[in-house]
Amino acid sequence: MRSRTGLPALAVAMGVCLTACSTDAAEYQDDYARHEPLHVVGYPSTGSLDVVQRVVWRLADGDAEALAALAVEDGSPDATARNWVRAFGAAAQGEVTADFYDEGSLRQVVVLYFAKNGRSKEIEARIGADGSWGITMDEPDPDEAAATPGWAPDEPGGTGSRSGASHSPAAPQR
Repeated sequence: MRSRTGLPALAVAMGVCLTACSTDAAEYQDDYARHEPLHVVGYPSTGSLDVVQRVVWRLADGDAEALAALAVEDGSPDATARNWVRAFGAAAQGEVTADFYDEGSLRQVVVLYFAKNGRSKEIEARIGADGSWGITMDEPDPDEAAATPGWAPDEPGGTGSRSGASHSPAAPQR
């Protein structure tokens, strides 16, 4: 005879998972509905695209705390997030294009182009120690955080990100 004591526990565990998964999906849908769509150039991975989308949403919301929570390594995520929100928050409320470089299985250099003010910002999406995607955030100096990437073209897709090559010659190797 089989024991039935495990069935209620399994049902509770499945319910918790479904609730957590549907809560995350509902939050994503809410974010998606409240923000401008992200324009994409290049070849993001599912993980890099998701985390970059969340970066743009947190910038647009002016939510430095939630932006800092996307950091994947030690550094200065709180100061960096505040700097990024100051420098790019208002522009992230408008049209943003994310230009993805490299192949994106473990890390991906991304240049964000803000149509509202014509500025751009280089960020790096990568897999953290826990296996989830996040952003490298170590720019506590406001000038460094607001700096335009010197290697990036003025327009998205201008240095071969559309080619699918494993490394763009203009993108910095990390």
